[in-house]
Amino acid sequence: MTDTAPLNEAWRRLDPRMLVVGPVKNLMQLLPFLLVVLLTGRSGNLTQVWFAVGGAAVVVLAGVLRWRTTRYRITDERVELHTGWLRRERRSVPRDRIRTVDLNASLLHRIFGLSVVQVGSATGASSGLDRSARMDLDAVTTAEAERLRRVLLDRASVAATPSEQPSVEIARLDWAWLRFAPLTFSALAGVGALGGAVFNLLVEAGVDPRDVGVVADAARSVAMAPLWVGIGLAGAALLVVAVVGAVVLFAERWYGYRLTREPDGSLRVRHGLLTKRSLSVSHERLRGAEITEPLLLRAGRGAQARALSTGLRDGGSGALAPPAPRAETHRVAAAALRADPAEVTRAPLRRHPRAAFRRRLTRAVLPAAALVAGAWLVDPWWAGAGVTSLVLLPAAVWLAVDRYRGLGHALTARHLVTRIGGLRRSTVALQREGVIGWTFRQSIFQRRAGVVTAEAVTAAGRGGYLVLDVAPDDAVALADAVTRDLFAPFRSAPMRTSTVMTLQNTKK
Repeated sequence: MTDTAPLNEAWRRLDPRMLVVGPVKNLMQLLPFLLVVLLTGRSGNLTQVWFAVGGAAVVVLAGVLRWRTTRYRITDERVELHTGWLRRERRSVPRDRIRTVDLNASLLHRIFGLSVVQVGSATGASSGLDRSARMDLDAVTTAEAERLRRVLLDRASVAATPSEQPSVEIARLDWAWLRFAPLTFSALAGVGALGGAVFNLLVEAGVDPRDVGVVADAARSVAMAPLWVGIGLAGAALLVVAVVGAVVLFAERWYGYRLTREPDGSLRVRHGLLTKRSLSVSHERLRGAEITEPLLLRAGRGAQARALSTGLRDGGSGALAPPAPRAETHRVAAAALRADPAEVTRAPLRRHPRAAFRRRLTRAVLPAAALVAGAWLVDPWWAGAGVTSLVLLPAAVWLAVDRYRGLGHALTARHLVTRIGGLRRSTVALQREGVIGWTFRQSIFQRRAGVVTAEAVTAAGRGGYLVLDVAPDDAVALADAVTRDLFAPFRSAPMRTSTVMTLQNTKK
């Protein structure tokens, strides 16, 4: 039995259950505001009540109008979406430009058996490079969402592939990875944002958390203690809250994580406890993988892998796995690229010239030396000046050495590998066929040092990945090896001060 993709479909509406889900979701978002309106009114005054009821009615009416005016259909060539009443929007995406299909289902959507389909595509730009765009269908039935995912990613391969063929599992969640949760800044920032939102909501409702008995007693005890003890206790309490919160957020986000290769060859990432998330990336659109190692995560011997695909914006979705041990992260990235780790993110890298180290040393030590000098000039007898000298200068030297050790690049049979960064180290394995051009930059300081920065331009991720501070001849040779015949007219062109030269292969 085969699953053929239906073509030239008639216009469809979103699922009728969105008449309930949409207004309820919007009311939940407005709930804090409505509670404040009701709780801050005077007793016996019905103005606040009618105001809240009127606001709720407007939200319900908006949900009904949105469902009534939203339609979509799939044709041989395009996916079309019409929506809006006062402000009408007509969107049409060519099917051959679709790069990713992301399925999300919040707890409310799951209760009603619905999913949100997010179609990631690339649209032509005036610059000639691809820019990502997204079309959202909020919401359709879970079965319809799965059908759309399979149809939109690769119609030909899905039609020719038996639906009974199982997917191949690449990775699944190991609960031992919870130890990496407190080592990611995003998790800690999420805890802080959530705590601040809850605190503000309670204050707006007239409840000051600082007046709660246990909290108030603890605050008085800390205030009566010596200053250094109070600071230590407050810091320890914040650390405990941050760690526990980060672990909880990690567990909710990555619960049930699985990375699989589907019968059509696409990669599929599924995870989430309250909100189910599913990201599918077509293998034909995959351009590489990136391993990121923020300082804390790297200190814990962890890392995170991310897919580089056209249609996936940098900083958005695309995570192939949660923060995990470094070896596991490299294995996942290599499996996603169907390569050996030694041929991609773990390929032996070529060191950059010593001039690159001198540039990092200068850029790290000079600002630190300026701060130290300023501290001594303000008060030579201030104890903090000595502490600043003993801490800041060695830290600057260590940072420069670490950043230089992180520099490197390699060219394997199918990939360009480059690594940069100190506080946030990034290793990128970019498919050679995914490089569509090069940009060369050379500032006056780089010219004096005899180095240049080469940027491999691609339609995926950030749009370009740097090979920092290499010799000009090596940069041109590297680019020429990746994109043949693109640099022949420029091999003899010398670099000038503040040179920026961009070359693009429009055939890729």
